Amino acid sequence: MPRERIKILIADDDSEDLELIEEHILMVEPVAQLHKFTDGSSAYAYLSSQADGELPSLMILDYNMPGLNGAELLAKLKKSSRYASVPKIILSTSNVAQYIEESLNNGATEYIVKPHSMKEMTELAKKFVALAMQVNHSIGR
Repeated sequence: MPRERIKILIADDDSEDLELIEEHILMVEPVAQLHKFTDGSSAYAYLSSQADGELPSLMILDYNMPGLNGAELLAKLKKSSRYASVPKIILSTSNVAQYIEESLNNGATEYIVKPHSMKEMTELAKKFVALAMQVNHSIGR
């Protein structure tokens, strides 16, 4: 029986970063279903419109975005238990301690500084895919 495709939400206002993340995830898992947004508000609107069984298996959020930044989006998601089982990763160019602490306090599973090499990005994509597959497996998808 074929496994259900993993669903990953990616929110990043930098179109080049969004494309790079997408490219590497699809290189690792070609049938991954990606939902991409360029701001936290549209990502939140999308998530709010989804049925519980249609939520993504992983959320990858940039910290600095218009509308809602990554930490603000996390804070909104934290108010509802329906998002509790979905890992939320902040992927940012910034390593400011305050941003890291705020993100983790608001429910980020992990805060990762964006890699500088293609090899590191590929390794990160493998980690993302493995995490999403683990969530799919644990909820029986």
